[in-house]
Amino acid sequence: MQRDTIRFSRKDSAQFFRTLNKRVNQYFKDKQLKKTGNWKLHLKTIVMFSLFLTPYFLMLSLNLPTWAQFLLTVVMGVGMAGVGMNVMHDANHGSYSGKKWVNKLMGSSMYLLAGNVYNWQVQHNVLHHTYTNIHEHDEDMEAGRVLRFSKHAKWKKHHKFQHWYSIFLYGLLTFNWSITTDFKQMYRYMKRKLSYGSKLPNPVVNWSTLAITKASYFTVWIILPILFFRIPWWHILIGFFIMHYVAGLILSVVFQLAHIIEEAETPLPDDTGNMKNTWAIHQLFTTVNFGTKNRIINWFTGGLNHQVEHHIFPHISHIHYTKIAKIVKQTAQEFNLPYNEYKTTRKAIISHFRHLRELGKEPALHY
Repeated sequence: MQRDTIRFSRKDSAQFFRTLNKRVNQYFKDKQLKKTGNWKLHLKTIVMFSLFLTPYFLMLSLNLPTWAQFLLTVVMGVGMAGVGMNVMHDANHGSYSGKKWVNKLMGSSMYLLAGNVYNWQVQHNVLHHTYTNIHEHDEDMEAGRVLRFSKHAKWKKHHKFQHWYSIFLYGLLTFNWSITTDFKQMYRYMKRKLSYGSKLPNPVVNWSTLAITKASYFTVWIILPILFFRIPWWHILIGFFIMHYVAGLILSVVFQLAHIIEEAETPLPDDTGNMKNTWAIHQLFTTVNFGTKNRIINWFTGGLNHQVEHHIFPHISHIHYTKIAKIVKQTAQEFNLPYNEYKTTRKAIISHFRHLRELGKEPALHY
């Protein structure tokens, strides 16, 4: 099935999204607020980059014991995930700032996370946000043959154990970005001529950018420390892996709790490629909030625990989600539509792994 065969319904007789959009716009007008980030986001940016980069310079400049070096790489992993969720994510959605050059600059932090801006914007902004939880269209639902994230995916015998081994694979997310994923995605997206925005992708520019940024990344994080600093090479390689594993684990779990969970549906189009619901209503059925009353979770995840709000209003900065969530929830209830949420992160985690266990059962025996 090709991407352009998916068509969302245009029939919303109750006009849910028009009503919701009007109310949200009125909120920003009444409060005289911009929908982009403000000083709270700017302060958080400093904190996250400090967590990410300060330990790196400390390790290179100080003669620290081995245990301290590895502990700092854990801190770097936390900061790396924090930059991704709070800075890069908003910026590449165009919601970090009202200035395009600022969004582009902050969005380029993706290269510090071992990723690629073009790939991320296509995979996340286009495929995931448009075709959320639709099998073979939303690539965030695809995990090869190793994990089964949808009842529509092909079942393998080893999936019976995926609720046990999945957590160990989640930490490999950004590590895989750095080594293989970006090259595979670039080839696939360029072949399909996918792009985010009106401009068609330029093969020369995109491949050159990928090659240069990857070479620069490994030079900064591995080659230079080995050549010019008194740190054993194996310390650097292990530390590099720990940093990525911590970041990958955090990022993967946050995503799974929003989409690969019991309440999130995985609808399919009919034989002609038509979806049952409009795009906005589709988001309500396929996304889940979690831990929204927890200030630490709200702050650290960059509002990604407010997936319902984020998916309906991706161009609004996450710093506003806790406020507009009240409007979204109330409007959804008025229109008798779902507003999926888990009160705590713990309950969402339990639900996720319970869901993996169910998906791991042999379909003939389960469905």
